[in-house]
Amino acid sequence: MAVIEVSTPSPGISLVTLNRPDKLNAMTSELVESLHETLDALADDASVRVVVLTGAGRGFCAGLDLGGYGTAPGRRQHGKVEASFATQKHIASLIPHMRSIPQPIIAAVNGPAAGGGFALVLGSDIRIAASTARFNAAFIRIGLSACDIGTSWLLPRLVGAARAQELMLTGRIFDAAEAERIGLVIECVPDTVLLDRAYAKAADIMLNSPIGVALTKEGMWSALEIPGLQAAIDMENRQQIMASFSDDAQETLRARADKRTPRYSS
Repeated sequence: MAVIEVSTPSPGISLVTLNRPDKLNAMTSELVESLHETLDALADDASVRVVVLTGAGRGFCAGLDLGGYGTAPGRRQHGKVEASFATQKHIASLIPHMRSIPQPIIAAVNGPAAGGGFALVLGSDIRIAASTARFNAAFIRIGLSACDIGTSWLLPRLVGAARAQELMLTGRIFDAAEAERIGLVIECVPDTVLLDRAYAKAADIMLNSPIGVALTKEGMWSALEIPGLQAAIDMENRQQIMASFSDDAQETLRARADKRTPRYSS
């Protein structure tokens, strides 16, 4: 059984499902490496416009499999510190990898999202939660730091520093309704309509040009790291001029003039 399943619920949308339901889709080396490989394949597939990420069964992702992660790929590390550090880097590199692909990622959170699973939610571009979803920065509960897999950078930017500090220092579990209230997710919906709502949001995104969507994703993430307004404007200026000369932009203008749906080739 594949630990990552990829399907196409409708043209342009790729559904990526974490598939270890008996373990609440907890992260092992095999699952993480398969997710890395899947992200690489999706990034190179021009037919994929939006990615929806969810979990099989009753959970999104329970985080690191405490029963055994396995060995990170690459050169085998012999020392305990070296091997642990290789594992940490293998998992943590998922978040910048998610950021780097041109397609937006919509997290359809169908149940518990803890620790590393919580980080996958944070690293997505849009987040929608089922009413049964639960979240927590779990590692502080097992004697480690809650600052893990990008959480210390992402969570304050999504919900504000004060809320992030409380959630990370307590490690408490909070529900989908609270996640919506504090702005972590854009919507809390019944479990039965979660994927349909994610697909509808994907369809909204696909009304826009591929290059416009890709540049917007890239620009928004970069702007979070830019220290000043003028640097962000300088980046935006270059994006706009580059996009304006694209085939996508020309097709958008033709379609508007002809009063039809654009037919993008990229």
